[in-house]
Amino acid sequence: MHEILILIIVLAVLFDVANGWHDCANAIATVVSTKVLSPMMAVVLAASMNILGAFFSTAVAKTVGSGIVAPSAVTDTVIISALLSAILWNLITIIMGLPVSSSHALFGGVAGAAVAYRGLSILNGGGIIKILTSLLISPLLGFVIGYVFMKLVLSLFGHLSPSIISRYFGRLQILSSSLMAFGHGSNDAQKAMGIITMALVASGKLPSLEVPKWVVVICALAMGFGTVFGGWKIIKTLGHKMLKLEPIHGFAAETSSTLIIVTASHWGLPVSTTHVVSTAILGVGATKRLSAVRWGIAGKIVMAWVLTLPACIAMAWGIQHLLSLYHIG
Repeated sequence: MHEILILIIVLAVLFDVANGWHDCANAIATVVSTKVLSPMMAVVLAASMNILGAFFSTAVAKTVGSGIVAPSAVTDTVIISALLSAILWNLITIIMGLPVSSSHALFGGVAGAAVAYRGLSILNGGGIIKILTSLLISPLLGFVIGYVFMKLVLSLFGHLSPSIISRYFGRLQILSSSLMAFGHGSNDAQKAMGIITMALVASGKLPSLEVPKWVVVICALAMGFGTVFGGWKIIKTLGHKMLKLEPIHGFAAETSSTLIIVTASHWGLPVSTTHVVSTAILGVGATKRLSAVRWGIAGKIVMAWVLTLPACIAMAWGIQHLLSLYHIG
């Protein structure tokens, strides 16, 4: 039905807006906390680079569109249930100020709704293993690369005076923050593209999982629009509560994160930009001393990460069953 397809596109765009709003902190938390840029300037910069990043590739969108379940095997209500659960989880965690993964929320929603619709046999085992592997390994890489890169930077520039380091790395952090926002757009905007394209294939509007240009454009703009709102509570959590950051630390965390995210986008691997940047900050902080990281705050973040998948699976499963109960879809 034409109206249902429009509803799915609207929900996918709303998810993209919520994603940009929620994940704005990924790109600008460090540059705001180190006072290199004002919050408003940082948000405008992040929004612009998010939009540009969304045009980088559609490889991740294709993985999202077919990796969890084949588009031909789902109904409109499965996609609606998945999007509603992911949007709801994003809003809950924005209010709580917790930097969780919009990617995990969306993938959990698709899996939960699909299982509610047709059971476990509907799931694409190989695709799910690929997605989960990239989602699990990328945070570990964030910590390791953040730690190693920070050590390298300190070995090269640690002999300089603190004032010189802050001045020059403050300027470099504008570049690294811009690249981080670009990387975020290159990976996260594609998740909504994949969902919309999946819906178009499932409804017979597209013959294959090739992302139309108009889908790329609206998802890019939605991501940028959401970023403008800024997830201020999450920015405070990442940029202040977890670790006291200086420009050199922000530069190292953002550069490490960007390397991982852009590489993953090139290979079509959906990663959590939230998890990558959070663990990169932890890795950078660990070079100072382990006690420099506020592990209590980090523990709460990890707990929220652990809860994301099961919570969204359960919500989507419930929404799908509710829609079926009323013979919708």
